[in-house]
Amino acid sequence: MTADRTEHLVLPGVLTAEQAAETVAGILAGQRPDGAIPWFRGHHLDPWDHTEAAMALDAAGEHRAAALAYAWLARHQNPDGSWYAAYADGDAREPTDRAKESNFCAYVAVGVWHHYLATGDDTFLDGMWPCVFAAVEFVLALQQPGGEIGWKREADGTAVRDGLLTGSSSIHQALRCALAIAEQREEPQPDWELATGVLGHAIRRHPERFLDKSRYSMDWYYPVLAGAVTGGEAKARIEEGWDGFVVPGLGVRCVLPNPWVTGGESAELALTLWVMGESDRALEILQDLGHLRDPATGMYWTGYVFEDRAVWPREQTTWTAGSLLLAVAALGGEEATCAVFSGERLPEGLDAENECCAAGE
Repeated sequence: MTADRTEHLVLPGVLTAEQAAETVAGILAGQRPDGAIPWFRGHHLDPWDHTEAAMALDAAGEHRAAALAYAWLARHQNPDGSWYAAYADGDAREPTDRAKESNFCAYVAVGVWHHYLATGDDTFLDGMWPCVFAAVEFVLALQQPGGEIGWKREADGTAVRDGLLTGSSSIHQALRCALAIAEQREEPQPDWELATGVLGHAIRRHPERFLDKSRYSMDWYYPVLAGAVTGGEAKARIEEGWDGFVVPGLGVRCVLPNPWVTGGESAELALTLWVMGESDRALEILQDLGHLRDPATGMYWTGYVFEDRAVWPREQTTWTAGSLLLAVAALGGEEATCAVFSGERLPEGLDAENECCAAGE
């Protein structure tokens, strides 16, 4: 990896071209030869973070490595369209958590659409379509009458019907990407359009349909990041939680009231701010993350306990680095990343808002 290949990831006060190259090299070093991207070598892989790291590789121009990551998902998808929640060091023969989480499974659609936009590879899109289709069908089988998505199936197949706001918001973005793939292939999916519409309505209008995880910063910003909450409502939501979650100069708390800021949540908030058109504030958040960068590896520590002035845990994950690279890519105008997160060219699904209002919901 040379610095000239990462010139588009240069962001003042965040990354030089050389630093970006080091971070990309760190993610590549964590990828197994079979394409799997665990949190770090020796730790587990989960399908969502694996996909996020693959998207970062595409944003950095490492398309072959990203394609290997998606091929891993296609090869190891369960017959019901799912993946297990965790695999030891990314070894598909060693699942360590046999639950099947709905947002983990849906996110493949975001990654596949991102890779297609980055490469224009129709053969790739055609090859991954059965994988995406099966994953979406698995996820939508967990959708509840109120629109929310049950968050997992237990190892014995029992459906957990409770919805998580962060997970359902991520699924909302994934469904829109899946619809974009279907549209590109001229294979309309009206059932998916309906599911996307009622899910978006639940996220915007019915917080009571989700488990209360409001202490977690992801529940604060993810409905905005995923494009379910927009405009004035998005701005009001972010302003309401800002003072509680944002620690000036350090980043974003993972959970209230803990004195712990985390790199992944901070980078995702920066990406959320970019989605809202607030690039200046996004840049400030990313600049604050510099204290989590390890200059020896180019990777980022997961978090920092500021009351103790201690890095914790002592781990540098591929997904933390990946989330930062995606935020930088968006601020830098990288086309595929901008398209996936801005949502401007993604199908909306059925407009359930007016229909639900007319029905008194």
